[in-house]
This record gives sequence, C-alpha cells and structure tokens, in this order.
Amino acid sequence: MKQRALLFALFLLMTITMEAQTKQTIYQFKVEDLNGKQFDFASLKGKKIMIVNTASKCGLTPQYKDLEAIYKQYKAKGFVIVGFPANNFASQEPGTNKEIETFCQLNYGVTFPMMSKISVKGSNMDKVYQFLTQKSKNGLQDSDVEWNFQKYLINEKGQLEKVIKPQTSPTDPEIVNWIKG
Repeated sequence: MKQRALLFALFLLMTITMEAQTKQTIYQFKVEDLNGKQFDFASLKGKKIMIVNTASKCGLTPQYKDLEAIYKQYKAKGFVIVGFPANNFASQEPGTNKEIETFCQLNYGVTFPMMSKISVKGSNMDKVYQFLTQKSKNGLQDSDVEWNFQKYLINEKGQLEKVIKPQTSPTDPEIVNWIKG
C-alpha cells in the first residue's frame, strides 16, 4: 500500500512539474536594454512579439530596415520587436552596447526595443534564449539559433508560437500573416 501511495505521489509531482514547465511564458523575464535600463517582458502582455538576435557586421544586417518597417507598420496594432545583439556567429557583433545603439539608429533608424548584448547559444546562453530554444521551457519545440536574425514569434499570451529561419525576411508573408492573424 505504501508503495502504491508513493507511486501516486510521484506521478502527481511529475504531472504538476510538467504542467508548470509548459505554462512558462516570456513574461517571466526581465532583461537590460542597450542603455542599462530594466526591460520587463510583462509590460508586453497582450501583444504579439518578435524576438530576433541581431548583428551589425552580418550579411543579413540589412534586415534591420525591414524589421523597422514592419515594426512601424504594426506597432499600433499590438506588435513589438525586441532585438538582442549577439556576438555568437563569426564575431559579427563586436561592438559595445553604445556602439550598437549608434549603429542601429544611424544606419537603420531603429526605434524598436533593443536589449543589451547577450549570448544566444553555448554554455553562457541567456535565460531568454534558453526559454526560446528548449521545449521543456517553451512548451512548443526545441530549436537551435542557426545564425544572426533568427526570429521567434510569441503570441499575445506570451507563448512561443513559431521559429523563423534567419534568412527569412521580416516582411515575408508567413510573418505578416501571423502578425495580422
């Protein structure tokens, strides 16, 4: 009888743990922006969010232009882009936070929120990217950040909904339709 009760308790604990893992959202995270100010993802509740890892010296860097265009077009409709500079791929983001901010504003007029430079892979992967890339945390899928400008689409409930390859333009119909949907 004790063994049966112990197994039941263990089953209950595992069920609760699995349920808690699948209920994680982006809203649990607080990060630092390029100016060192705290940015709370909970402030974005009810909005669709695109999280993208960026780099200033990448062949895909011109995507900043389309990111800014789509942000301006849909921000009044509850859409936001959050950029995370990262130097994980071929050292294509070597700058300081201030240099990154200046680059983004001067070259692409970026107005969407940009966070402090982080690591998006490896042993020092930021907690936001652990959430985005691990099914046990995001409840959707495991993924690897393949390169700069990979896009993670978060629904209005703060849950990961889609992972978009780096080469896919921010204005691709798949993304636009998701924003509008």
